[in-house]
Amino acid sequence: MQERSRRPEFRDSWAEDEHDKELDERAPLTREQVQALREEYPLLSPWRVVAVQAAVGLVVAALAAVVTGRGAIGWSALYGAAAVVVPGALMVRGLARTRDKQPGTQVFGFLLWEFIKIGVAAAMLVAAAVVVRDLSWPALLVTMVLCMKVNWLALLWQGRARARKKRS
Repeated sequence: MQERSRRPEFRDSWAEDEHDKELDERAPLTREQVQALREEYPLLSPWRVVAVQAAVGLVVAALAAVVTGRGAIGWSALYGAAAVVVPGALMVRGLARTRDKQPGTQVFGFLLWEFIKIGVAAAMLVAAAVVVRDLSWPALLVTMVLCMKVNWLALLWQGRARARKKRS
C-alpha cells in the first residue's frame, strides 16, 4: 500500500504571538488623545446632510420650473426631493433615539429605520401619480438622484475640511 503523503500544517505561531503581544501592549487612549482625534476627524451631522438635500431639491425644482416654464415640472421635481428628504429625516430622527443604547440595539435600530425609510420612499413614489397633478417622472427621478448624491458630497466636504485643518 502506498503511504499517503501528508503536507505538514504550517502555522506561524511566532507571528501570531507577536501580534497578540502588540495588541495587549496598546494602552487605552487618554482623554486628550480622544479629543485630538475628534478634532482631527469631526463628525458630520446627519441633519446637515438632510438640510443640504432639501436645499438641493428646492434649487433643482425652482430651476426646473423656470427653465421649462411649466409649474408641473417644478412640482414634480419638488416631490422627488421630498421623496428623499422626508424618509431621510425620519431615519435620522429614529436613529437619534438609539444613540445611547447597546451596540446590538443600535444595529437593529439602524436596520429597522432603514427599512422604514425605504418603505416611506416607496409609498411616496406610489402616491406620486395621485398627489402631483401632471406628474413628470423624469423631473421627479432626476431630482431624487441629485438629492441622493448629496451623501457623496458630504463625504467630500468632510475630507476637505480635514485637509484644511491639517494645513493650518
